[in-house]
Amino acid sequence: MAHPRHHGRNFRNNRTFKYRKNERIRIREVRVIGPDEQQLGVMPTRDALDLAKKLGLDLVEVAPQAKPSVCRILDFGKFMYEQSKKSKDSKSTASKIKEVKFRVRIEQHDYITKLRHAEEFLNKGFKVKLTLTLRGRENQFKDIAMETMERAMNDLTHIGTSDFEPRIMGNRINAMMSPLPENKRKLKYNVEGEEAATEEQE
Repeated sequence: MAHPRHHGRNFRNNRTFKYRKNERIRIREVRVIGPDEQQLGVMPTRDALDLAKKLGLDLVEVAPQAKPSVCRILDFGKFMYEQSKKSKDSKSTASKIKEVKFRVRIEQHDYITKLRHAEEFLNKGFKVKLTLTLRGRENQFKDIAMETMERAMNDLTHIGTSDFEPRIMGNRINAMMSPLPENKRKLKYNVEGEEAATEEQE
Protein backbone atom coordinates (compact mmCIF):
# COMPACT_ATOMS: atom_id res chain seq x y z
CA MET A 1 0.00 0.00 0.00
CA ALA A 2 1.48 3.34 -1.08
CA HIS A 3 2.21 5.85 1.61
CA PRO A 4 0.15 9.04 1.06
CA ARG A 5 3.27 11.20 1.36
CA HIS A 6 4.51 9.81 -1.96
CA HIS A 7 1.52 11.31 -3.73
CA GLY A 8 2.23 14.72 -2.25
CA ARG A 9 5.87 14.51 -3.35
CA ASN A 10 4.87 13.59 -6.91
CA PHE A 11 2.42 16.48 -7.00
CA ARG A 12 5.12 18.94 -6.02
CA ASN A 13 7.44 17.53 -8.66
CA ASN A 14 4.75 17.89 -11.31
CA ARG A 15 4.39 21.54 -10.42
CA THR A 16 8.15 22.03 -10.57
CA PHE A 17 8.61 20.34 -13.94
CA LYS A 18 6.02 22.30 -15.85
CA TYR A 19 7.75 21.82 -19.21
CA ARG A 20 8.85 18.50 -20.70
CA LYS A 21 12.28 18.60 -22.26
CA ASN A 22 14.71 16.44 -24.20
CA GLU A 23 14.21 12.69 -23.56
CA ARG A 24 11.05 13.40 -21.53
CA ILE A 25 9.30 14.31 -24.79
CA ARG A 26 8.10 10.88 -25.88
CA ILE A 27 5.77 11.67 -28.79
CA ARG A 28 6.72 10.66 -32.31
CA GLU A 29 6.98 14.07 -34.01
CA VAL A 30 6.89 17.74 -33.08
CA ARG A 31 6.71 21.17 -34.69
CA VAL A 32 10.04 22.88 -34.02
CA ILE A 33 10.94 26.54 -33.45
CA GLY A 34 14.67 27.22 -33.63
CA PRO A 35 16.80 29.24 -31.20
CA ASP A 36 16.30 32.41 -33.25
CA GLU A 37 12.51 31.97 -33.40
CA GLN A 38 12.71 30.54 -36.92
CA GLN A 39 10.08 27.96 -37.91
CA LEU A 40 11.82 24.65 -38.68
CA GLY A 41 8.61 22.76 -39.40
CA VAL A 42 7.41 19.32 -38.32
CA MET A 43 10.04 16.62 -37.81
CA PRO A 44 10.61 13.40 -35.87
CA THR A 45 11.23 14.15 -32.22
CA ARG A 46 14.56 12.26 -32.35
CA ASP A 47 15.79 14.52 -35.18
CA ALA A 48 14.72 17.64 -33.27
CA LEU A 49 16.52 16.39 -30.17
CA ASP A 50 19.69 15.66 -32.14
CA LEU A 51 19.59 19.16 -33.60
CA ALA A 52 19.21 20.71 -30.15
CA LYS A 53 22.15 18.72 -28.82
CA LYS A 54 24.34 19.76 -31.77
CA LEU A 55 23.63 23.37 -30.84
CA GLY A 56 24.37 22.72 -27.16
CA LEU A 57 20.76 23.56 -26.26
CA ASP A 58 17.60 21.82 -25.06
CA LEU A 59 14.42 20.74 -26.82
CA VAL A 60 11.52 22.08 -24.74
CA GLU A 61 7.82 21.35 -25.28
CA VAL A 62 6.04 24.73 -25.02
CA ALA A 63 2.61 23.91 -26.49
CA PRO A 64 1.65 20.29 -25.71
CA GLN A 65 -1.99 20.97 -26.61
CA ALA A 66 -1.12 21.71 -30.25
CA LYS A 67 -1.26 19.02 -32.96
CA PRO A 68 1.57 18.20 -33.25
CA SER A 69 3.10 19.58 -30.06
CA VAL A 70 5.25 22.67 -30.46
CA CYS A 71 8.81 22.52 -29.16
CA ARG A 72 11.49 25.19 -28.98
CA ILE A 73 15.24 24.76 -29.12
CA LEU A 74 16.67 26.92 -26.35
CA ASP A 75 18.71 27.17 -23.18
CA PHE A 76 16.33 25.64 -20.64
CA GLY A 77 17.95 27.27 -17.60
CA LYS A 78 17.73 30.73 -19.16
CA PHE A 79 14.18 30.03 -20.35
CA MET A 80 12.99 29.08 -16.84
CA TYR A 81 14.71 32.13 -15.36
CA GLU A 82 12.88 34.39 -17.83
CA GLN A 83 9.55 32.65 -17.12
CA SER A 84 10.08 33.08 -13.38
CA LYS A 85 10.96 36.76 -13.84
CA LYS A 86 7.83 37.37 -15.94
CA SER A 87 5.69 35.72 -13.28
CA LYS A 88 7.24 37.82 -10.50
CA ASP A 89 6.87 41.01 -12.53
CA SER A 90 3.22 40.20 -13.17
CA LYS A 91 2.54 39.56 -9.48
CA SER A 92 4.47 42.68 -8.51
CA THR A 93 2.42 44.83 -10.89
CA ALA A 94 -0.84 43.41 -9.60
CA SER A 95 0.17 44.01 -5.98
CA LYS A 96 1.00 47.65 -6.73
CA ILE A 97 -2.57 48.63 -7.58
CA LYS A 98 -4.75 50.11 -4.86
CA GLU A 99 -8.45 50.88 -5.20
CA VAL A 100 -10.33 53.92 -3.91
CA LYS A 101 -14.12 53.78 -4.09
CA PHE A 102 -16.42 56.76 -4.49
CA ARG A 103 -20.20 57.19 -4.33
CA VAL A 104 -22.49 59.38 -6.40
CA ARG A 105 -23.84 61.51 -3.53
CA ILE A 106 -20.61 61.79 -1.59
CA GLU A 107 -20.27 64.35 1.21
CA GLN A 108 -17.36 66.79 0.97
CA HIS A 109 -15.54 65.46 4.04
CA ASP A 110 -15.85 61.87 2.70
CA TYR A 111 -14.63 63.06 -0.68
CA ILE A 112 -11.53 64.63 0.89
CA THR A 113 -10.90 61.42 2.85
CA LYS A 114 -10.96 59.45 -0.41
CA LEU A 115 -8.52 61.90 -1.96
CA ARG A 116 -6.27 61.56 1.08
CA HIS A 117 -6.17 57.77 0.66
CA ALA A 118 -5.51 58.05 -3.09
CA GLU A 119 -2.78 60.64 -2.53
CA GLU A 120 -1.14 58.44 0.11
CA PHE A 121 -1.09 55.42 -2.22
CA LEU A 122 0.28 57.43 -5.14
CA ASN A 123 2.94 58.97 -2.92
CA LYS A 124 4.07 55.45 -1.97
CA GLY A 125 4.42 54.51 -5.63
CA PHE A 126 1.20 52.53 -6.09
CA LYS A 127 -1.09 52.81 -9.08
CA VAL A 128 -4.57 53.83 -7.98
CA LYS A 129 -7.80 52.56 -9.47
CA LEU A 130 -10.70 54.94 -8.87
CA THR A 131 -14.11 53.28 -8.97
CA LEU A 132 -17.68 54.43 -8.53
CA THR A 133 -20.51 51.88 -8.40
CA LEU A 134 -24.05 52.96 -9.26
CA ARG A 135 -26.74 51.13 -7.31
CA GLY A 136 -30.39 50.94 -8.35
CA ARG A 137 -31.81 54.39 -9.05
CA GLU A 138 -28.33 55.90 -8.92
CA ASN A 139 -27.96 54.74 -12.55
CA GLN A 140 -30.05 57.81 -13.46
CA PHE A 141 -27.15 60.01 -12.34
CA LYS A 142 -24.30 58.77 -14.52
CA ASP A 143 -23.52 62.34 -15.56
CA ILE A 144 -23.05 63.33 -11.90
CA ALA A 145 -20.97 60.20 -11.30
CA MET A 146 -18.71 61.04 -14.25
CA GLU A 147 -18.28 64.59 -12.95
CA THR A 148 -17.27 63.20 -9.54
CA MET A 149 -14.65 60.92 -11.09
CA GLU A 150 -13.28 63.64 -13.36
CA ARG A 151 -13.12 66.04 -10.42
CA ALA A 152 -11.23 63.47 -8.33
CA MET A 153 -8.67 62.92 -11.08
CA ASN A 154 -8.20 66.67 -11.50
CA ASP A 155 -7.75 67.02 -7.74
CA LEU A 156 -4.90 64.47 -7.83
CA THR A 157 -2.86 65.88 -10.73
CA HIS A 158 -0.28 67.22 -8.25
CA ILE A 159 0.79 63.64 -7.46
CA GLY A 160 -0.51 61.39 -10.24
CA THR A 161 -1.21 61.19 -13.93
CA SER A 162 -4.13 59.57 -15.73
CA ASP A 163 -3.58 56.14 -17.31
CA PHE A 164 -7.04 56.36 -18.85
CA GLU A 165 -10.03 58.64 -18.44
CA PRO A 166 -13.14 57.50 -16.52
CA ARG A 167 -14.98 54.72 -18.35
CA ILE A 168 -18.54 53.53 -17.83
CA MET A 169 -18.69 49.73 -17.61
CA GLY A 170 -22.21 48.60 -16.77
CA ASN A 171 -23.06 50.11 -13.40
CA ARG A 172 -19.45 50.99 -12.64
CA ILE A 173 -17.18 53.85 -13.62
CA ASN A 174 -13.47 53.11 -13.53
CA ALA A 175 -10.34 55.19 -13.95
CA MET A 176 -6.66 54.53 -13.32
CA MET A 177 -3.84 56.81 -12.18
CA SER A 178 -0.09 56.29 -11.92
CA PRO A 179 2.21 58.21 -9.57
CA LEU A 180 4.30 61.08 -10.90
CA PRO A 181 8.09 60.71 -10.68
CA GLU A 182 9.07 60.88 -7.02
CA ASN A 183 10.75 64.29 -7.32
CA LYS A 184 7.57 65.81 -8.77
CA ARG A 185 5.08 64.50 -6.21
CA LYS A 186 3.51 67.00 -3.81
CA LEU A 187 1.28 66.34 -0.83
CA LYS A 188 -1.89 68.36 -0.58
CA TYR A 189 -4.21 66.30 1.63
CA ASN A 190 -1.62 64.54 3.81
CA VAL A 191 1.22 65.88 5.96
CA GLU A 192 4.69 64.64 4.97
CA GLY A 193 5.67 61.67 7.12
CA GLU A 194 2.26 61.46 8.79
CA GLU A 195 0.19 59.66 6.16
CA ALA A 196 -2.19 57.22 7.79
CA ALA A 197 -1.49 53.62 6.82
CA THR A 198 -5.01 53.07 5.59
CA GLU A 199 -6.34 50.34 3.30
CA GLU A 200 -9.32 51.50 1.27
CA GLN A 201 -12.58 49.93 2.40
CA GLU A 202 -16.04 49.87 0.92
